[in-house]
Amino acid sequence: MPKIFIQLRKIEPLYKLVYAIFLNICKVLLVTDILITSWVVLARYITVIPAPNWGEELILTLMSYMAVLSASLAIKRNAHIRMTSFDRYLPKNLVIALDLLADVAVLVLAFIMLTVGWQYAANIGSKGTYISMPWLSKFWMYFPIPLAGVAMIFFEIERIVIDIERFFGGKEDTI
Repeated sequence: MPKIFIQLRKIEPLYKLVYAIFLNICKVLLVTDILITSWVVLARYITVIPAPNWGEELILTLMSYMAVLSASLAIKRNAHIRMTSFDRYLPKNLVIALDLLADVAVLVLAFIMLTVGWQYAANIGSKGTYISMPWLSKFWMYFPIPLAGVAMIFFEIERIVIDIERFFGGKEDTI
């Protein structure tokens, strides 16, 4: 195995740490979303519970964070849906090369998400506020896209390294 792969394996704990951070962020967002949703629903049917007027907008914002961040986590685990019907009929290195091509395409998408998403968040998002929370900038509504772009870039680089290592006969799918 080339020495470069041995060097790249030394940063494996960093990949695991970043994954754990984003996973825990998703967990906190999910619990928060469930609590606020429960509060909003209960307030509709139990009159003594005050209904938060900001609840629905915040629920939707938290859901958008969870959706894109959890999709970036799936990259790390190689858990995205993909067509594998012909993999057993194609040469192993061709399948790996196609995986590498797909990973490069997703990496390009991640850079687009980062740059265009940041432009939207900084420009459009900074000009508006939430209707029910006028003190909160809509920047936070657009921010999940560039944030997920950062996570996707990080995890796609790891996937590309894994695919290159597999192509040269390294370990199958571990970093």
